[in-house]
Amino acid sequence: MIYYCILLLMTLIGAVASLFLKKASGAGGIVELIKNKNLYLGGILYVLSAVLNIYILRYLDYSVVLPLTSFTYIWTLFLSGTILNEKITKKKIFGVVLVIFGAVCIAR
Repeated sequence: MIYYCILLLMTLIGAVASLFLKKASGAGGIVELIKNKNLYLGGILYVLSAVLNIYILRYLDYSVVLPLTSFTYIWTLFLSGTILNEKITKKKIFGVVLVIFGAVCIAR
């Protein structure tokens, strides 16, 4: 059970990493991008997420871990709506629900 909790944490960290990279993408040019702290925070979080992924793969089957990483879409939808103020439509929610349903079916 602990490995599934770590997997969910890994997906959350990956989604937050993407959020920082999205914020870094607003830099005007390459020099500004290199100076942007969001680029480095996003990169560090992605590495942490990858390390957790490798750790989890030691204990869970790849055929279970990979589909369950789609839980990142839940976090991404939530973060994009709350922090980036992006519009969350019913269509987007329905799409994420279908992806999660499929992942759970494969993982069982």
